[in-house]
Amino acid sequence: MCVVSFLALAVQEQVTPAYAGNDDGRMYLWIALVVGVLALGAALMLARAVIASDTGTPEMRAISDAIREGAEAFLRRQYTTIGEIAAALAVVVFVGYHMSSRTSPYALKTVISFLVGAVCSGLAGYTGMYCSIRANIRTASAARTSLNKALQMALRGGAVTGLVVVALSLLGVGSLFLFFGGLEHPETVPYQLVGFGFGASLVALFAQLGGGR
Repeated sequence: MCVVSFLALAVQEQVTPAYAGNDDGRMYLWIALVVGVLALGAALMLARAVIASDTGTPEMRAISDAIREGAEAFLRRQYTTIGEIAAALAVVVFVGYHMSSRTSPYALKTVISFLVGAVCSGLAGYTGMYCSIRANIRTASAARTSLNKALQMALRGGAVTGLVVVALSLLGVGSLFLFFGGLEHPETVPYQLVGFGFGASLVALFAQLGGGR
């Protein structure tokens, strides 16, 4: 907890950037949010195109269903454990920020950012794996008739993860910036958003260690 408090103090010691007071930042914020929504829409269209494709022979489906059942069981157990760890660390961060009078005002919003980042990262990972394990059999089925179709199917299945990561990052940070009053106080809100990156990185790290992404 002392480490958390020390790191929070180090962030506060950085020089506060000057704010010109114009409306350029407002425009960029809305652009980021719109791009995030468009990226989610593109990911949804790609996922629907993948799932609607041919699933091959009954023998191929039998093998694919067994893989899918095992992968989904693993994901449920993995994310349950990650959620418990994230909840415990959220308490540590909250208490650590409260150990200093200079960082205590940022404690609640930093924890909110941390949890939102963790949820966004978890959703991105789960969505990507959900689509990937279904794209495998469709790629194999497409390869029976055309190498080009198989390549397209594989790229579409993988693109879903990339688009969802970008979309949730933009929407998560942009929404928090707006909710925390970033348009009125842009010089202080970034200090409250550091938890987002911590939470997202934490979940992604444990997912990678567990073989998720």
